[in-house]
Amino acid sequence: MSPNHFDAMKLDHSRAVLLMVLVTLLWSTAGVVTRQLEQARSFEITFWRSFFTVISLLVILPLFQGRAVFTKLTEGGKPLWLSGLCWSVMFTAFMLALSLTTVGNVLVTLAIGPLLTAVVARVFTGHRLPARTWIAICVAGLGITWMFGEQFALGDARQLAGTAIALLVPIAGAINWTVVQRCQAQGRKIDLIPAVLVGAVLSTLGTLPLALPLSASHQDIAWLALLGLTQLAIPCVLSVICASVLKAPEISLLALLEVIFGIAWAWLGAGEDPGSAVLLGGALVIGALVANEWIGLKQRQLQ
Repeated sequence: MSPNHFDAMKLDHSRAVLLMVLVTLLWSTAGVVTRQLEQARSFEITFWRSFFTVISLLVILPLFQGRAVFTKLTEGGKPLWLSGLCWSVMFTAFMLALSLTTVGNVLVTLAIGPLLTAVVARVFTGHRLPARTWIAICVAGLGITWMFGEQFALGDARQLAGTAIALLVPIAGAINWTVVQRCQAQGRKIDLIPAVLVGAVLSTLGTLPLALPLSASHQDIAWLALLGLTQLAIPCVLSVICASVLKAPEISLLALLEVIFGIAWAWLGAGEDPGSAVLLGGALVIGALVANEWIGLKQRQLQ
């Protein structure tokens, strides 16, 4: 396979949307797999998942990009390292939040991503959003508010701590997608795919001291190795490829599918009932996504 295979991938908008849907399906497996763990907890879960992500990327990236991928780590400049820092925050905060609160609550918190991304992209790239996207964001926000209402009414300190940590994920995500888009808008051909590797390395090094002494069982390590490859390494690289075609707020809206997929996995695979508020709010979010993409597709077909 050509070392420049990633660079040669040319996606049209429709294929990029479908690829991003696959990405969210892979991302969504974290919650249900975490609920299968026997002994690993908190920072150790994050450490092992990030560690196996590093191992996976050290195989995947050179396979597709050749040894030049390591040169790009020094040539990418500040955008690459800022993106890597964002990935590190997302990797770490997500798993810590899952250890403190329910899968549904964490994923619902991630759903504010489009709101934050739209604001960050508007401020730093001047990107104007079409009316349909603003409407979709507002409807999605209504669904999020509905779901949050029930969670905060419980007043559980552990749940609230998990929610607060989970908030770091969409904040870092908004900054990350905007960095990618700004580089594209400025015509800077910087490959930000190695930033995923930077993020995994930073997450691994940052959580190791807090994970000691390691107590994960062999089964736990096997589950976390699977997450490192199929839930992080592969989909995160694919998501950066999608970012070269899709707008930042559009990617963030599509990423909301992870909420629905993840809640479904946890419900079916771990018996974690999301509750009526989460289901209703999730229906509003999905409705906004479908409507936004369908209208956008029709508009492009008429042009």
